[in-house]
Amino acid sequence: MRTLLPLQDLDLKIEACRLREVEIPKQKGKFDVQKQRLAAELAERESALKNLQLEQRECESEVSQKQAQIVKYEQQLLGVKKNEEYQALLHEIDLLKKHIAQKEERIIAILVEIDAAKERLSEDKKRIEAELKVINGQCTEIDLELEEAVAVRKSLESQRKDLVEKVDPSLLSRYTRIRANKKTGPALVPLNGNTCTGCHMAITAQTVNEVLAGRIHTCAHCGRLLYHAENLVEEGARLASQ
Repeated sequence: MRTLLPLQDLDLKIEACRLREVEIPKQKGKFDVQKQRLAAELAERESALKNLQLEQRECESEVSQKQAQIVKYEQQLLGVKKNEEYQALLHEIDLLKKHIAQKEERIIAILVEIDAAKERLSEDKKRIEAELKVINGQCTEIDLELEEAVAVRKSLESQRKDLVEKVDPSLLSRYTRIRANKKTGPALVPLNGNTCTGCHMAITAQTVNEVLAGRIHTCAHCGRLLYHAENLVEEGARLASQ
């Protein structure tokens, strides 16, 4: 047991590093949301400008069509002989001119709106670029934190072989099997009186006595290997005095 504890301590540190490697990238989630929000905001501004420009072109096209229609009607006036038809054409021309005036007035308003939209878009682009720069900097810090966690974990793993070689193969096999079943947390836990500190359930008196006597036992409730801390202290002191 004494040789197994250092291995377990190392494995728990490695386990903690692996958990960090999973959790650290999750920090980028909130930044992804912010990036999406900024992209949507920019797209909305660009769309508003494009819609204004489209409306301007439509108005200009409609003005051109109405002007062409006026020219057509004016040519027809030259050949009209009846006063009623002549007055009807003049009425249509007048309506077209009024419509053109309305569209030209709208075009002027659109041009003002386009200038304002372009200015807003320019300002928003600068602001969004600045925000993205900060976000990307924070994401870089997260990437560096992840690299550090990976480096620490690999350094710890490089120490594992020497510790494994010091553990009795049969005990190592049981430890490895328990670790695989438990996924996380210690496989080797101390007794606290007659209680397993892994699951906090009571252990039978016979099992407690046998653990105190140095026998290897697993908890009947959680399956973890049990040990008595005082035994390890005494064993360590005995080895140190030899």
